[in-house]
Amino acid sequence: MAQIDDLPPLREVIARHGLDARKSLGQNFLLDLNLTARIARSGGALDGATVVEVGPGPGGLTRAILAAGASRVIAVERDERCLAALAEISAHYPGRLEVVSGDATRVDMARLVGEGATATARIIANLPYNVATPLLVGWLRAEPWPPWWASATLMFQREVAERIVAGPGGKTYGRLGVLAGWRSEARILFDVGPQAFVPPPKVTSSIVQLTPRARPEPCDPDVLEQLVAAAFGQRRKMLRSSLQSFSSEAAALLAAAGIEPTRRAEEIDVSGFVALARAAAD
Repeated sequence: MAQIDDLPPLREVIARHGLDARKSLGQNFLLDLNLTARIARSGGALDGATVVEVGPGPGGLTRAILAAGASRVIAVERDERCLAALAEISAHYPGRLEVVSGDATRVDMARLVGEGATATARIIANLPYNVATPLLVGWLRAEPWPPWWASATLMFQREVAERIVAGPGGKTYGRLGVLAGWRSEARILFDVGPQAFVPPPKVTSSIVQLTPRARPEPCDPDVLEQLVAAAFGQRRKMLRSSLQSFSSEAAALLAAAGIEPTRRAEEIDVSGFVALARAAAD
């Protein structure tokens, strides 16, 4: 694939700025232009859209998102070594790229996006592996709901992606599947092999797309997350036992939610867990 812009090739940018990917930061840089363009396109039509990207690194996906027509990209990068490379991209696309230096787990994304852009805001990111799950959980727990983001197109390790889209009855169904299923519709779009990265990781990755549900069943996110953590913390046990760590009144909660106490966590769908959370909050 030809260069998407007339900026220097990514390998040259990485070498010039000394941007070796650091395991401590969960970094694996994407250099495949076909792949970055495909990920950007997967985020939908980007003309006029505001896009939040976490962990842009040297800016390969950033450039693809801008080339796809996003009018505003907010790139949150913790690694200060990458800021000079991102500044070059910002200069090439004047007024369209905002680089935020900081830890994405502590950044108020809704404030950065601003109220006027929430209808078009997308998240498109090759998330650093070591913060991918906490970031997703935070976005799924956003208040008020519907959230500040209209869609999220994100890269995860394949095993994490499978847990995000999992439904009841399987070994991969757990806390992430419940939280994602509660407030979004999630699906795996495609896999990405290790060879697409520098350095290549030891695992296959997957692109997951999440679309917020307009009206998810109401419950307290804190209560739901604590309850689900307890239920799946001892997933082989019956709920009457596994939920004892959540509440000494586990039997009463199960009765109030209409769930048989002999069932196990992996057998309970999202609506069942929401019913339990609502019973616990009463």
